[in-house]
Amino acid sequence: MNPRFLHRKYFHLILICIIFLISNRSPAQERTNPEAGIETFFTQTREFKNQNKINLALESLDKAAALAEDTNNAKALVDCYHKFALLYLELDKRETTIFYWDRSTVILNELAYPYGYAVHKYIEATLLYDSGLFFQAIFMLNEAKRLSNDRNLLNNILLLEAKIFVSIEKFESAELSYNSLVVNQDIFEKDYLQTQAYLGLTRLYLQNNNLEESIKNGLMALEVAEANQFTKEIFEANELLGKAYETQEKYDLSLVYNRNLLSLKDSVFTIEKVKAESKAADRIQFEFMADEISRQDAKIEDLNESANRSEITAILTSAFLTIISLLAVSLFRNNQIKLKTNDLLQTKNRELQSARDAAIQAMDAKTNFLSTVSHELRTPLYAVTGLAHLLLEENPSEHQKEHLKSLKFSGDYLLNFINDILQINKIDADKLEPLSMEFSLKKVLADVISSLQQSAKENKTKLILDYDEEIPKHLMSDPLKISQIFMNLVGNAIKFTRGGQVEIIAKLLKQQEEDVKIYFEVKDNGIGISNEQQQNIFDSFEQGSIQINREYGGTGLGLTIVKSLLGLFDSQIQLQSVLGKGSSFFFELDLKSKDSVVDDLSFEITENNYDLNDLHVLVVEDNKINQVITKKMLLKRGISCDIAGNGTLAVEMAEKNTYDGILMDIHMPGISGVEATIEIRKFNKNIPIIALTAISLDDSLEGFYAAGCNDVVTKPFKPEVFYQKIGENILEHKINKSVS
Repeated sequence: MNPRFLHRKYFHLILICIIFLISNRSPAQERTNPEAGIETFFTQTREFKNQNKINLALESLDKAAALAEDTNNAKALVDCYHKFALLYLELDKRETTIFYWDRSTVILNELAYPYGYAVHKYIEATLLYDSGLFFQAIFMLNEAKRLSNDRNLLNNILLLEAKIFVSIEKFESAELSYNSLVVNQDIFEKDYLQTQAYLGLTRLYLQNNNLEESIKNGLMALEVAEANQFTKEIFEANELLGKAYETQEKYDLSLVYNRNLLSLKDSVFTIEKVKAESKAADRIQFEFMADEISRQDAKIEDLNESANRSEITAILTSAFLTIISLLAVSLFRNNQIKLKTNDLLQTKNRELQSARDAAIQAMDAKTNFLSTVSHELRTPLYAVTGLAHLLLEENPSEHQKEHLKSLKFSGDYLLNFINDILQINKIDADKLEPLSMEFSLKKVLADVISSLQQSAKENKTKLILDYDEEIPKHLMSDPLKISQIFMNLVGNAIKFTRGGQVEIIAKLLKQQEEDVKIYFEVKDNGIGISNEQQQNIFDSFEQGSIQINREYGGTGLGLTIVKSLLGLFDSQIQLQSVLGKGSSFFFELDLKSKDSVVDDLSFEITENNYDLNDLHVLVVEDNKINQVITKKMLLKRGISCDIAGNGTLAVEMAEKNTYDGILMDIHMPGISGVEATIEIRKFNKNIPIIALTAISLDDSLEGFYAAGCNDVVTKPFKPEVFYQKIGENILEHKINKSVS
């Protein structure tokens, strides 16, 4: 036989056998309802883990993993690896955690599994937090929340966020997160999450020397932990209570809980328990690797039994030895290159992470500074504008009236300046997103013109609206931000146009089904802008020149805000101007139409002139001057009130007395308005509560509503807005209550 033909024959046989070796798979065993079985093991794992029985949790999870492999359930296997990673982290086996996290990465690359990716990000955030990289951990948690809305996962994310907030000393945010978990409704881990929240609040209050609240939450944590046999949490609660009572110099009570610790150490945290956990962990990891080897051996044995042993064995042995030798040399060289590359990459990564941390910390410091300054400025501004309003209503003399109007104008000007700065920084901090709600564009533009009509009259300037009636009557977008854009553009045009006209143009460019593109332009015949000034007119605090700033006033932030707001809509502002002849600002917006809505649908809340006489409310306010001003403003409309100087007193008064409603200041020393509202809602679910807040960048309106507030009024507030909110929430609630 031709030796070249024989050589080719053997080569083909080698290829066939190699393909057979790679592609051969043992058939999966069929199980009855395997998903239910896996979920049962997951439930057992969760319960054992929360009771600090890690060895039993590992045993149950090992059974779940075996069942997932037998049934080729890739998603369940990913879940198993994730749970293994978290359990090994409980045992401080970080390398093993990373091993299982890497295993899940390989499978996830082949799956469309958003929940799996979300948990993957959560574990990565936990590892970052464990390494002290707090801001990177927060970023990764936000990625996890974006991928899944699973309630149990979101609650665990909230718990980790609270711990991170404590680490970076954002205590109010941590307190709000913990309080949200205290009232959680998680279907899997309600009691465990509640215990962790109580423990977190205990540590937080102990750290801030609020011993009464620390002890109160510590006792709640101990009660829930003992009821559910959470042994680790029982130990922590006793330890924290011992420290709190010792700091309070109640040494007899401290001794009780310290003795409990000794008993728990002897009965729970034993050498036998540690050995059992370590033994189970090592056995499962060893078995996992042994199974991999067994599977490979089985494949080789199957191949040997089905092949011609005389020739194929020798050929395959020679081929495999050659391939393995080549691979070994290649792997050795690649490994050396990889080690050098990894060293370089790790060095660069550390440099980049340090730079990123520094940038994040600088941004966070800037945000916190602006938040603090905003609140500290708004509080005295409330006194300035409030007193000016009250004095103007008390029939002052003519020369006093002029002074008071100047005072009120100065207060309003300063407030607008603060609002402009905060608006820009909210956009920079990614704290603003455009909403999507039904609105009437024509109504929005008409309201802008109406509100700026007085300013136009003072400048003897005519406002003209050129509105295309082909534009759908009902649109979907964010009317508030669109209104802010036009308030700034039209207000800016009026300021620089005296004795002329300002034209607001809205034209339909294109409509395809529900997609609508609209062209907007604000055109004036004012002083115009030079080519040189046009280059930086949209920069912060930029008005063109010092002379313009002195003559026309303003902060120079209006166009910056317009540019930033349009960026949220993926749009850009454009400018054409001729010095001395006027300016034109124009842009396009993509909106959605909703013309199926009936034409007479009301888009705005009708303002009512409420009769507020005989209402009796509780005012919660720690600032003495603000107490006097708020009380006088209420008495002007026939509303009587009681005053609570702090949140703790407010809870006591709300429980003992009957009020038609509560006006709750949010930022107070000690117990905050949010926490006071949570406490009041425990015994009174229905009383209207209006939050009064000098709102800052970090304040979350959703947090106020989640705590139980019915509405929010920002200080310093306009009196008409203040009375309107009282009528809508407190008076109407009282009327409806009496009717029912």
